[in-house]
Amino acid sequence: MTRFIHDQFAKDYLETLLTPYGTVQAPRRVAGEVRQIDVWFVPDPTATFSKDALGLLGSITQAIAILEPFRNAASSDEIQDCLLKLLEVLGEQRREAKRNEVRLQVSDLAKLWILTPTASSAILADCRATPSETMPGIYSLAAILQTSIVVIHQLPRTTQTLWLRLLGRGTVQRQAIDELEQLPENHP
Repeated sequence: MTRFIHDQFAKDYLETLLTPYGTVQAPRRVAGEVRQIDVWFVPDPTATFSKDALGLLGSITQAIAILEPFRNAASSDEIQDCLLKLLEVLGEQRREAKRNEVRLQVSDLAKLWILTPTASSAILADCRATPSETMPGIYSLAAILQTSIVVIHQLPRTTQTLWLRLLGRGTVQRQAIDELEQLPENHP
């Protein structure tokens, strides 16, 4: 059971947005010590909806995604806990592929997306996070870690980032809500 209002809101919100596009489990249990992934998303290849309306969130969910939204800035410990969940899942995926005698491609593996309203330069430096060349606010960890950190307050104020900025805090979230209210009624 989720103890924090934002955690439940983020899970419900992402589940509602993503359900037409694929399978969503919120939360999804991870083996080992009791850990739960906040949102586990597997795209449905037969989905007839276009994810274009979801902008950056639609791009993030083109492949299997672990979404870990935070109400407050993710701490070093919380980032490590998210990585631990990812590593457990990657292990599961590899074991299943081996049992089924299937060769996994990197694109078949889950990718972790840590959604944090803000992040200090010290935390990003400690993670050796590299800023995206195409989108401010997105930082990639080493390729082997299959992980990106989305620093929501650094995302540009565009329709491409709207659905993620709604998970921000304070002014960022208020602006996103205002933008959402301004969308035409026929917006998907």
